[in-house]
Amino acid sequence: MQGVPQGRLARFFGKGNSMAHSYVSIVIHYVFSTKNRRRWIPLEIEGRLRPYIGGIARKNRFKTLAVGGDDDHQHVVASLPSTMAIAKAAQLIKGGSSLWLSDAFAELKGFEWQEGYGGFSVSISHVDETIAYVRNQRQHHEKQTFEEEYTGFLKKHGIEFDPQYVWG
Repeated sequence: MQGVPQGRLARFFGKGNSMAHSYVSIVIHYVFSTKNRRRWIPLEIEGRLRPYIGGIARKNRFKTLAVGGDDDHQHVVASLPSTMAIAKAAQLIKGGSSLWLSDAFAELKGFEWQEGYGGFSVSISHVDETIAYVRNQRQHHEKQTFEEEYTGFLKKHGIEFDPQYVWG
């Protein structure tokens, strides 16, 4: 039979030894800012933005576990399927939401997110803690600026960066 390994490997491909399904756990904490960190997103609009981002995820077959932010940035905790690239999910979230914000709110005409984003892996043991962190963004930023928060994430995850390129 062509394509079936012979010899020592054959026993691993026999009946009962194949995996019928793929099981993947990929949780990413996305962080991205408005262009030039302009303070465009008041609380009332953010309240409508969260479910909209959730809808983008559902339409594209991934899940948002939490969405939250402040006037100048957003955090999204997302669970991705094995077929979804981290960058693709960021593109879908940012592209779809910026178009909607610009179209749905006259005061946000021309709205844009920054070009880049942060994407940080979240271990399953830290998902609940990360969700709580994202849901409490406005209170968190009473004590820490977005710039301090973001560079802190980069350092915590061992990502080398030059501040001149982080902020444009």
